[in-house]
Amino acid sequence: MAVIGGGDTASDCLRTAVRLDTEEVSCLYRRTENEMPGSKKDRGLAREEGAQYQFLTQPVRFIAGEDGRLAQIECIRMELGEPDAKGRRRPVPIADSNFILEADTAVLALGYWPDPIIGETTPELKTHKYGLIVADPETGATSRPGVFAGGDDVTGPDLVVTATAAGRRSAAAIHRFLQNN
Repeated sequence: MAVIGGGDTASDCLRTAVRLDTEEVSCLYRRTENEMPGSKKDRGLAREEGAQYQFLTQPVRFIAGEDGRLAQIECIRMELGEPDAKGRRRPVPIADSNFILEADTAVLALGYWPDPIIGETTPELKTHKYGLIVADPETGATSRPGVFAGGDDVTGPDLVVTATAAGRRSAAAIHRFLQNN
């Protein structure tokens, strides 16, 4: 299993995966540990529980197995270049350093804000500031029939418990939707 990201959510995902007896759990992060935004203490706890870290590693492609499910992740090694606008050194790909990581599960723990490309490329899906998806707070129903959303993609940065509650409400609404269609 691979967890992609370097914040506190990535640490939570790593520790949860280890506790679920996942055979091998690795965190892939495109910068060094010094640049990671998450808590150093949480990373230490994740390591104590058995999580591994691969720094200066950027996934570039997910590869499906014969059954159509994730089997591998193609990654490329990175090096730190010049600082960006926020003062963090930019990760830069190292030419011809691609390698394959065996993984049957990938968790994207990449940030709190949705990728605006979702709204830009999904017909009939309404979004608003920062690409947040417009969804009914009670059902998670979006402007696109049969599409439901919740969590940070709807609210922006918030607590996991808030996203979990939205997921539970949406699951019930999805069940009703499927029963009626």
